[in-house]
Amino acid sequence: MAALTKPCHELAQSKPLFVTVYASVIVGVVVSSIFVFSAVFAPNAASITTFTSSPLLSPLSSGVVYSDSSSLSGVSGNENVSGLRAIWEAPEKGKGMPGLEEFRLRKELVMERAKGNVIVVTFGNYAFMDFILTWVKHLTDLGLSNLLVGAMDNKLLEALYWKGVPVFDMESHMSTADVGWGSPTFHKMGREKVVLIDSILPYGVELLMCDTDMVWLKNPLPYLARFPEADVLTSTDQVVPTVADDRLGIWQQVGGAYNIGIFHWRPTEFSKKLAKEWKEMLLADEKIWDQNGFNDIIRRQLGPSVDDDSGLVYAYDGNLKLGLLPASIFCSGHTYFIQ
Repeated sequence: MAALTKPCHELAQSKPLFVTVYASVIVGVVVSSIFVFSAVFAPNAASITTFTSSPLLSPLSSGVVYSDSSSLSGVSGNENVSGLRAIWEAPEKGKGMPGLEEFRLRKELVMERAKGNVIVVTFGNYAFMDFILTWVKHLTDLGLSNLLVGAMDNKLLEALYWKGVPVFDMESHMSTADVGWGSPTFHKMGREKVVLIDSILPYGVELLMCDTDMVWLKNPLPYLARFPEADVLTSTDQVVPTVADDRLGIWQQVGGAYNIGIFHWRPTEFSKKLAKEWKEMLLADEKIWDQNGFNDIIRRQLGPSVDDDSGLVYAYDGNLKLGLLPASIFCSGHTYFIQ
């Protein structure tokens, strides 16, 4: 009997512990629910920051960005501007789809979508359709409408057109299937990116080029505008941030590769020269990975710092001014989700 009563006695003694645990769980659920509902129904839910390891910073991209939800031009992604159809406003089905000539990349197409002389661009084939729609949705939710998507196949071109997404034909004649990371076709996609940069910069517009497998959590344009002297601002594979605030990364401490998944180009003499040389390098040797080629060229000369305050560094030919976007704000998926 003693053997039976002892466990019962221990169970009774443990009841307060169980009650405490259950109470803590219930309180946690209630608090979390209040936060979620307040975020959803707040008048400006898009401006709510995400939690990071630093109370000073909120990532812009995952890759992620700094600033509030207002766009640089103050134009909502759902507004009709200059007679353009609003993004996500589907065309009338009865009129049919225009010919491919209407979707050819040209200066007029870029400039009619640009705001504040800035255009935000991504590209892909039909296999990346879900990524592209997510990318566009995050930007329009942040009030940005100055965006374009390059279609590498006609199936994607048609699908985006009927969804009301601004799209142009890259004339790549790419397969609609997933090309597979590291495959020859994957590397061909990388070369297409460089050709695209080299084509757009002569239009005289600033270009924020993004891969499709990233999302913007905040409007990046006000942050990028803080460094008007930069010819190129690029993200990096740096895992540990080199700054604890929203300055550019300290170039002497960044050991990771410069990552071309997010980078901003201004149409300067030196950035155009870099884009042209980079393109010619890749077209001459199909074995060179686009990111490796960029790192080889841009690091040809690295240093000294442009000044004591901006965080910019002379690179490439000694004249180009380069800025490294901080890993705590423009972070990789590994940094955002794991660290």
